[in-house]
Amino acid sequence: MLTVSNLSLQFGKRVLFDEVNIKFTKGNCYGIIGANGAGKSTFLKILSGEQDPTSGNVSLEHGKRMSVLEQNHFAYDNFTVLDTILRGNKKLFEIKEEMDALYAKEDFSDADGIKAGELGVIYEEMGGWNAESDAQTMLSNVDISEDMHYQMMSELENKDKVRVLLAQALFGSPDVLILDEPTNDLDIQTISWLEDFLSTYENTVIVVSHDRHFLDTVCTHIGDLDFSKLNLYTGNYSFWYQASQLATRQKQQANKKAEDKKKELQDFIARFSSNVAKAKQATARKKMIDKLNIEDIKPSSRRYPAIIFDTERQAGDQILEIKNLEKTKDGELLFSNIDLNLKNGDKVAVISKNSLAITEFFEILTENATADKGNFNWGITTTQSYMPLDNTEFFKENINLVDWLRQYTKNDEERHEEYMRGFLGKMLFSGDEALKSCTVLSGGEKMRCMFSRMMLQRANFLLLNEPTNHLDLESITTLNNSLVNFKGGILLASHDHEMLETVCNRIIELTPKGIIDREMTYDEYLTDKKVKELQAEMYA
Repeated sequence: MLTVSNLSLQFGKRVLFDEVNIKFTKGNCYGIIGANGAGKSTFLKILSGEQDPTSGNVSLEHGKRMSVLEQNHFAYDNFTVLDTILRGNKKLFEIKEEMDALYAKEDFSDADGIKAGELGVIYEEMGGWNAESDAQTMLSNVDISEDMHYQMMSELENKDKVRVLLAQALFGSPDVLILDEPTNDLDIQTISWLEDFLSTYENTVIVVSHDRHFLDTVCTHIGDLDFSKLNLYTGNYSFWYQASQLATRQKQQANKKAEDKKKELQDFIARFSSNVAKAKQATARKKMIDKLNIEDIKPSSRRYPAIIFDTERQAGDQILEIKNLEKTKDGELLFSNIDLNLKNGDKVAVISKNSLAITEFFEILTENATADKGNFNWGITTTQSYMPLDNTEFFKENINLVDWLRQYTKNDEERHEEYMRGFLGKMLFSGDEALKSCTVLSGGEKMRCMFSRMMLQRANFLLLNEPTNHLDLESITTLNNSLVNFKGGILLASHDHEMLETVCNRIIELTPKGIIDREMTYDEYLTDKKVKELQAEMYA
């Protein structure tokens, strides 16, 4: 279907890809993973023809169509929503335009009639006469209502543009579908629909995503960009990750006998296969279990930060009590009638259809904002540490990372530069990187600094508002494991499905008419019939 031959890309002395060879075949979904800077998005651009390689080539089977998720959200601002979708199938749209131009001619000739007839046959074979209704159906699937179909793209909010561009990429069942971070800015319902759509998609899908649940649900193969090569493995992301960790451990166990290693690998495959068979998110149409293979998986070159939340003291039974909390902002009622009592051991997912409601809720509980009504009280034994949605205010002063981190500890022993450097080293700021200015950090580096700050505080209760923003898969995985192992309490808002499912034992949903509060897992919450009835009532 799509073949990559001897592909290399080099920027100066830096080799991004070296002699990459791979064939993407029909009926499979390939998740492309790699550390930040490995070239995932660049690889997709080469596949789509947007960027040329230094050497080698990409070949699409003759007569096949490729569709790419548009990254420029302003690219179709001069077109209506419906026209934007139809333009997703470029050949079909061009045939329609040519037919329309012929029929619009004042001097329409017999030759024009013959040409229009020939085009009409091709148009019909391509499903052209149903194209508009198919486009409207696709828009409905991504929650773009019918009254928006004839609006100009320039009039849409960014979150709606993202949905339209996704629908455009999916329109017309392309033979090869290339998606770079397709779940960004989508709500859980649309992501779930997309997962179902791709899980039964009969053509070829190539996707880059930081959403582990999404990769686990849709992927039949993982392409790992590492050491300037793309190594292909059968299975989803979880299988690749666990197998790669096992391979790393085995490499470190130099004295372990070969037969012991082989037995360990076989046991791992059997155990994982069993889990996949039972998992709700298993891709039903794939016989992935029969093909799981670990023999060629190598230890990864990736570096994982050491995110470890220790507590200075254990909290008592009374953690947090909230009574009748209410907040309106810019004339919009975000939430009201919020009554909540948290107990020791609660790890709570905070969700809402309005993300601003979540942010204001966190800001109120950390005394960075005030409620319009109601009150709250933290238990006297609780200490809180907060990861806000926006960390801009923390990085305005032009100081190096050692001095930046030093601000957040009162322990004299910890204030020494050697200790600070060791601490930053765990967060992948080694050597001279610990001395760079905090004003020049990337989004991911700022997040790792914020985690360092939280770790130093040794609080027994964590408040985290979208803590996976700007993080790579390695940091997300490490953070997830750390929150699972954390002994204190948590309030967590995140778009990361896997994190909510594995960390939280309680779900609260903030609505304008009150709170929905359930002690259950995130997956259970999403499918609970009584919850759905309450949601319909609360948002009505």
